[in-house]
This record gives sequence, structure tokens and C-alpha cells, in this order.
Amino acid sequence: MTAVRATLMRYFQPAALLGILALWWLLPEAQASDPFTLLIAVLATPLVVLALEWVSERHAAWRMTWYELAHDLFFVVLSFTAVRFCIDHLAEAGIAEAKASLGLQTLWLQQLPFPVQVAMVLVLIEYGQYWMHRAMHNWHPLWLTHAPHHHLTQLNALKGAVGNPVELFLIGLSIVGLFDFSLTAVFCAAHMLAAIGSFAHANVRFDPPRWYSFLFTTIEHHSLHHSLDYEATRSNYANCLILIDRLHGTFRAGEGVLLGQEGGRLTVGGIMLYTFMPIINALRGGRRPA
Repeated sequence: MTAVRATLMRYFQPAALLGILALWWLLPEAQASDPFTLLIAVLATPLVVLALEWVSERHAAWRMTWYELAHDLFFVVLSFTAVRFCIDHLAEAGIAEAKASLGLQTLWLQQLPFPVQVAMVLVLIEYGQYWMHRAMHNWHPLWLTHAPHHHLTQLNALKGAVGNPVELFLIGLSIVGLFDFSLTAVFCAAHMLAAIGSFAHANVRFDPPRWYSFLFTTIEHHSLHHSLDYEATRSNYANCLILIDRLHGTFRAGEGVLLGQEGGRLTVGGIMLYTFMPIINALRGGRRPA
């Protein structure tokens, strides 16, 4: 059993990504282009990872409780409803209109092999998220949106969804809509990114191959980013492709166990209001916000 568990922990992540690629590649067109299929796939993935947290727990202090589950599920629902609605109607609709008005067409992209399209979409989305995340750590107004995520004192497969709604909106922005990739390739890339994000937040004793941790963000990389060490939090910005940090000199090796900045965890209400507290406090004090 020990050998089976060791093999599972070593190869689960790369095998899961290959499985996701194969799933979308082989799905009938009607199902592969249905947003409901993507919704089910993206929601099912962290449930599998949560089960692995029971099989091979990384840190007992990060163990899921009923309170943590309810807390995290609130933000999962928020991400897939209100935040998704805002992204669709305030961002992606505008991108689609701009693309149409400019007459931008890249239909040749759909002739590329499916794995190549998926890789291109994945890189486009992740590069945008990398620079947005990095900006959040280096510009105070953006930090106010991201800081609640760094109040987390533990990680699990659902924690990637926990954050102020303004941050969730900003980190969800992408320019992929300017390109004519196949919808199936976009869905596949989105599923893969969601899976890697779950792995990178999971309280699982993963032990991936060296090539995997060279390319993709792991729990070691991301837990260090969430650690108590302030300088460590200014590294490993990539949500999924740690290779980007390596290329831009922001990679740092190591792992965090004790997590949380600025005094530790917040309540759901605290997370929702944190970004707006400077304005609220200024109004309460009868002065204009800085």
C-alpha cells in the first residue's frame, strides 16, 4: 500500500493533466462546446483533490473542517455566479465588440493541432494572471484587493477561490477572446488551469517528477508564496506555470508551513469588505480617502 500511495502522489498531477487533455480532445463536439460540461468538470476536479487530502495529508494544521468547507464553498459559488457574470458582461463582452469592430480574425489558429491550441491558450491566460498577480504585490491599490487572500492560514484544494470579489474579477481577466481558438481548446485550457490551481493549493503530500515542478506551480512553490516571510511572498507569482517565474527572475525554492500575513485570517465579511475599508474609514472620519 505504501508503494501504491507513493506512486499515486508522484504521478497523479501529470497523469491528471494528460487525462484532462484526452477528455476534451475525445469528447463529442456537442458536449465539448457546452459551458455546462466545463462547469461540471471544473467543479469535480477539486472534489477529487479534497479526497486525496484525506489519503495523504501534507500538514495536520491545514486539515479541512466543516467551517473551512462552508467558508470556502461560499467563495466557490461567488466565483461561478456574481464574479463570472461581471467578467462576462463587463470584460469579455467588450473584448468581443472590440474584436468585431477592428475586424480581427485568426481563424487559422483552429487549424493547429489541438494540444498546441491548448498550450497557447494556457500560456496566454497564465501570463496575464502572472503580471496581474505581480502588480497586486507591488502597487498598493491592487494590493488592497489581493491582501485578503494572504490572510489565509491554511491551504486546501478550494482555497484558490477565496478572495475579495474585486480581486477575483481582476485575476479572471484575459485577452484570449481576441483570438479565434476553438472553444474546446479554450475549455480544456481553463480546466487544466483550474486543476493545477487546485493542486497548488492542496493539502496533499504530492511528490511530482522534477520536470513537472520545473514547469508547473506546486504546493511547495505556492505555500512559500503564502508564508509568513514577507520577502518570500514577493516570489512565485505564477498561479499555474512556475516556468514564468523562472524566466522573469521571481522564482524562489522552498516551502511554507506557517501561513498568513497582516495578523492572520479574516471572516467572510472581512474578506468582502477589506478592499473598501480605506474608503469606509475615511467616510466614517469625515475626511476624503487617500
